[in-house]
Amino acid sequence: MGTAIGVLLGAGLLLAFAGFRVLAEYERGVVLRLGRLQGVKQAGLKWIIPFVDRMIRISLREIVMDVPVQEVITRDNVSVKVNAVLYFRVLHPEKAVIQVENYLYGTSQLAQTTLRSVCGQAELDELLSDRERINQRLQEIIDLQTEPWGVKVRAVEVKQIDLPVDMQRAMAKQAEAEREKRAKIIHAEGEFQAAERLAEASRVLSSEEGALQLRYLQTLSDIATENSSTTIFPVPIDILKPFYNGNGSSTPGQR
Repeated sequence: MGTAIGVLLGAGLLLAFAGFRVLAEYERGVVLRLGRLQGVKQAGLKWIIPFVDRMIRISLREIVMDVPVQEVITRDNVSVKVNAVLYFRVLHPEKAVIQVENYLYGTSQLAQTTLRSVCGQAELDELLSDRERINQRLQEIIDLQTEPWGVKVRAVEVKQIDLPVDMQRAMAKQAEAEREKRAKIIHAEGEFQAAERLAEASRVLSSEEGALQLRYLQTLSDIATENSSTTIFPVPIDILKPFYNGNGSSTPGQR
């Protein structure tokens, strides 16, 4: 009789110890008693009824999930490969257990279908240049769909967009043509400004008497400084005219 009581006490103690659970600070325990929701256990040492209660651990830490590469045809009929990364966390552990069978798998599948849908509604230029708006749109749609599961999507980031080889070549040619266009425009603007300055300089030289001769002499001085060889140049008749006039006036006086 005493042995049976001891066995029963030992079995009771084993069952009592079997009901202890330790939850980390970032975990919550959803307790189901005979299939019905009993409550959510907080972090720390907790006890449940063995073989009656079942506790499911749910992590509250933010989860970083890679969205696999998706084949997408954009609105302008360009086939691209797009992948993304998803940042989300569980806010309501009981909903994540009751409302969906596997919230991780469900969130992943929802992210894949939403990525194909949103990228398929945009043109290629929008995917490449307006990625922030695409990310915002993805986050809003996925977060709305996962809200009944107690999951909060914080952000969705498109990581990489792979283009076909022929499209990459076409875009490279387009970028090169655009750079050549800008270079020609800049060169033409420089020529125009230089022409304006030359026209202004010619007006100044023509407005001042003797300015052109001074400029001519300055040019000759520069040539003589830079080159050591002998330079033969024509003398403007206007420079020698005073000497001719002087000789002409003296001749009649001698006569």
